[in-house]
Amino acid sequence: MDISATQTAVSFALSGKWKEAIEANLTILKSDPNDTEALCRLARAYSEIGKISQAKSTIKKVLEVDPTNQIALKFSERLKLAKNSNSPVSSPTCNESFLEEPGKTKLIQLVNVGEPDNLANLDPGEEVKLTPYSHRVSITTKGGKYVGRLPDDIAARLKNLIKAGYKYLTLIKSVDQKEITVFIREIESSQSVGKTSSFSPEKIEYVSFTPPEYVHKDVPSTVTTEDIPEE
Repeated sequence: MDISATQTAVSFALSGKWKEAIEANLTILKSDPNDTEALCRLARAYSEIGKISQAKSTIKKVLEVDPTNQIALKFSERLKLAKNSNSPVSSPTCNESFLEEPGKTKLIQLVNVGEPDNLANLDPGEEVKLTPYSHRVSITTKGGKYVGRLPDDIAARLKNLIKAGYKYLTLIKSVDQKEITVFIREIESSQSVGKTSSFSPEKIEYVSFTPPEYVHKDVPSTVTTEDIPEE
């Protein structure tokens, strides 16, 4: 697998540059026609610009190579519901979309999760909407159904950044009736707030080497970094 070519294809998809994503994935497939990840990305890109027939034939190819591919199986079912060739179809996203990048991505467990009926058709990898309000930031499906909201500390930070021009991609990472985790990626920043990171670095835990006989029981041996204060 050509890592640089894959990263380029993923980058185009994350930025919503679907025509460029199509070309990038087709280039990868010239050297490896059975690359199921590239085929999944290509099918999604076709669907996003309304080329449903091409998306269907591409996802069919994935299932010929790997009949148990869950991304392809779910996307195939969604494509069956497409009524015409001009309607984009949302699709489960390929694994590369969850690649973490310090300061630009974060896994977040939602609070105030929505009604079970709103969550029944959510799939891991599905893209959802990040919507800021005056006192909260909500997550909804593309169809407008409420999924949950961000914790207050993260919401307060992202509201300011969204107002300043930052843009984000939000994907469902895991879902059940009581707990939903989303993956948020910064896809566009703004010079108006300088080099502000969207998210503080993850807390890093470490234990220095100290002989056990010198460790006082009342002193914790783990030190954690503090989150960056809200701007």
